[in-house]
Amino acid sequence: MFQNIINHQERFDYDRIPAVVELCLQAGAIPSEEIVCGSSLPSSVPFQADSLSDDDLMLLGRETLKAWEALRSGVQRLLLVYPAKVCEHCSEVHIGPSGHKARLCGVFKFESWRGSHFWKKAEVDHLVPSKTVWYRRPQDPPLLLDDGRNYYGHAPAVVDLCTKAGIIAPSKYHCMMKLEGLSAPSL
Repeated sequence: MFQNIINHQERFDYDRIPAVVELCLQAGAIPSEEIVCGSSLPSSVPFQADSLSDDDLMLLGRETLKAWEALRSGVQRLLLVYPAKVCEHCSEVHIGPSGHKARLCGVFKFESWRGSHFWKKAEVDHLVPSKTVWYRRPQDPPLLLDDGRNYYGHAPAVVDLCTKAGIIAPSKYHCMMKLEGLSAPSL
């Protein structure tokens, strides 16, 4: 409470870790040095996408989607137990019961309320955003036009990428993807 305030320009002078990693640390996970120290992930042997068979691509897509769902599900369960908050106006996230020293929100620092963060309870989409993209269905034209945006479906980018690898999207995404929906009227 009596800590010096970190200005918005100074916030990157201090070590920071991803919010999901901090949430896992709060839950008691034992981190590896690469994650905590911020060093890059160990490089793997590069592979050629052309060398993968259709079955390998489908397996890779299935495992990727399974990992995506496990990550989002795990973060959801951790958020039920450990407090997390996010500023409504900037990208600041705080994991844990008390505030931190970076109290000034750089977005509105000249406003009458002197740039304080507007904290709200964090949700899964704040920590693991789904990055929604337009989903092209078989009945849609090859080039999606702005006029038909009310007819086109959309899906998280991970789901779209995995369906391009040959897997079938989970049923919970079908309403977003508008699989059986009408196509846009032709102009």
